[in-house]
Amino acid sequence: MLLKTWRWFGAKDSVTLGEIRQVGATGIVTALHHIPNGEVWEIAEIQKVKNEIESHGLTWEVVESLPVSEGIKQATPDRDRLITNYITSLKNLGSCGIRTVVYNFMPVLDWARTDLQFHLPDGAETMYFDFPTFIAFDLYILKRADGEKDYPPHLVHIAREIASKMTVEEAEKLAYNVIIKTQGFIDGSIDGNSADPKSAFLDLIRKYQQIDGMMLREHLRYFLSKVIPAAEEAGVRMCIHPDDPPFPLLGLPRIVKTAADLQWIIDAVPSSSNGITFCTGSLGVRADNQLPEMIRQFGPHIHFLHLRNLKRLENSCFYEAGHLDGDLNMKEIMKAVVSEQVRRKKEGRTDWLIPVRPDHGLKLLYDFSRNDNPGYPLLGRMKALAQLEGLALGLSDKEV
Repeated sequence: MLLKTWRWFGAKDSVTLGEIRQVGATGIVTALHHIPNGEVWEIAEIQKVKNEIESHGLTWEVVESLPVSEGIKQATPDRDRLITNYITSLKNLGSCGIRTVVYNFMPVLDWARTDLQFHLPDGAETMYFDFPTFIAFDLYILKRADGEKDYPPHLVHIAREIASKMTVEEAEKLAYNVIIKTQGFIDGSIDGNSADPKSAFLDLIRKYQQIDGMMLREHLRYFLSKVIPAAEEAGVRMCIHPDDPPFPLLGLPRIVKTAADLQWIIDAVPSSSNGITFCTGSLGVRADNQLPEMIRQFGPHIHFLHLRNLKRLENSCFYEAGHLDGDLNMKEIMKAVVSEQVRRKKEGRTDWLIPVRPDHGLKLLYDFSRNDNPGYPLLGRMKALAQLEGLALGLSDKEV
């Protein structure tokens, strides 16, 4: 059995709450996307969205995300003010009965893909990350100073060849996809109204020049030490999202990549409110992340599940595959999930059902006539949700 949820981007989302109810999801995953990062989520605004969701017979199960401002990640002088606002928002969410809150600690860039219209042999469309092409964007389009030192020499060579063959239009499209298209509809720092998005993006990156992985970890520890006790008091479960992809980009530190990273976070501030969003698509990019084993290791701390699949290629490239079709063994992953839910139920935990959403989906059939957000088509996710539910139902008690 799954607690089936669906990501909804609010009133501007082309996928409506009415459609979501028809596809079989019961829970909504959303945020107050109209509130600027760092400002308080007031009860009236939270309740307005909650009422709209409930008017369609759905429940607001998960907040994704309550953004962590760059000032908190960078430990700027206004960090404590921003954390105070964050805590107020958490308390307000708790008072409205919303118990699960996703956040991430990725500097500047939430997630990265180089091709948002990658075609599979059957005609379906998906998203693709080509690492050398991303390096070409960084070094030869963005032109970040001294960026070559942050990548393996053989990949820099390939990136140079890719950049030399790009047209001006192709280079601009790549920059738009990385800086704006994949970020803006979620919580991007730069939107399409920026006069010079590349310069603005570089300015954001430069603010991390003196912050390495160890320092960013300490900034996360400080944030958790302030926020987790307040979340616990409010009855809210915080769950950090892994880095996507789980390796450094743009010379920026990445600190949520592996089992060791997740263990450090859990140990930093021990609490039932300090947990994980287990994203198979993010963690699964690394072949050394053994996902079923990680679910068993961190099961008690997993408050939310993102399930998607991918196909790994050479040079750390990958594309997002059908949920049952990629390199990740979704059956073994689901067996570990179901086993954890059974364990929780026997233990008497009220949160024994873990919210799960089909993370991204292939664009197919009628999706091509819609204008859904990248990675969030209606029919592709509906198919994925049905596949995941069928897989969970097919696992008997003997199998888990």
